[in-house]
Amino acid sequence: MKKALFKMIAKINKLILPSYSKKQLDLTKATKIQLAIFGWRLYVTKRALD
Repeated sequence: MKKALFKMIAKINKLILPSYSKKQLDLTKATKIQLAIFGWRLYVTKRALD
């Protein structure tokens, strides 16, 4: 159940949130909002794959 929920959230994130890895964003120059989005996507992806 938990894994299915995170898979659904990951699909929503893919549609709504920007992909900074495709844009080759330099994390040292990223704003706090960009870092928060990056961290959220990383967290959800990790939980969806477990």
